[in-house]
Amino acid sequence: MKTENGWGDRIFNVINYALMIFLVVVTLYPLVYVLFASFSDSARLLGHKGFLWRPLGFSLDAYKSVLDNPGIGIGFRNTLFILVFGVAVNLLLTSMGAYVLSRKNVMWNKVFMFIIVFTMFFSGGLIPLYLVVKGVGLLDTLWSTIIPFSVSTFNLIIMRTAFMGIPDSLEESAKIDGANHFTILFRIIIPLSMPVIAVMILYYAVDKWNGWFYASVFIKDRNLFPLQLVLREILISNSTDSMSSGASAGDRFQIGETIKYATIMVATVPILCVYPFLQRFFVKGVMVGSLKG
Repeated sequence: MKTENGWGDRIFNVINYALMIFLVVVTLYPLVYVLFASFSDSARLLGHKGFLWRPLGFSLDAYKSVLDNPGIGIGFRNTLFILVFGVAVNLLLTSMGAYVLSRKNVMWNKVFMFIIVFTMFFSGGLIPLYLVVKGVGLLDTLWSTIIPFSVSTFNLIIMRTAFMGIPDSLEESAKIDGANHFTILFRIIIPLSMPVIAVMILYYAVDKWNGWFYASVFIKDRNLFPLQLVLREILISNSTDSMSSGASAGDRFQIGETIKYATIMVATVPILCVYPFLQRFFVKGVMVGSLKG
């Protein structure tokens, strides 16, 4: 029986490892392909078919064209504004809302939670949202991508659950010492919930960095386009001519292919660099936010 169990475990481990390796390859290969293509010679890349396991030649022309494009710089600036101020607003309002909803003595707490959770399943729709944004004068401003999305219901529930796991005795001791609710929140609750705060930063930062749809709806001024909207315009509208000026029509078409890949890398690498600094908090924060309901 021991031998059979041992062989069964070995077979399971082999299949499990093989499946995991396959999933890793399938997940990473598109990014590796884009990376190799961005460094490839445009003429050789255009004639290449099938898998790409290394750069075809080596050229930095695509990155030079991307970095020289003023639209990329403007997009970075606008996205950084949305990222910094958007995440700050998200964390402030989400933590304050989660603190209130996690207190046991708040009147109509369950009613408020029901109303908030209800918004996860039913919303007013895009047209009412547009009319509200227009009515408060946020159209054609970067704040139109920040203020209407100040709180995510899903993230609010995670943070509320984490706050509920902090012992009530800490709050009671602070109140005896004369602390008000703001002091309790910012000096006790939040410092003890840093893993969850790190997860919230990652969730909100990725959402802000990748956001383009609502920017395309609310913003018409090209000088206010975030990076992902510039990237979408390059990829979908094939608007790479401004980055390959001075070349012939055929050369522009060839260079345009590598420019697309280089633009994807420029837009993707910054947010990938943030993850290693928050990864050690990520699993712990998600588990803390899911233990209680």
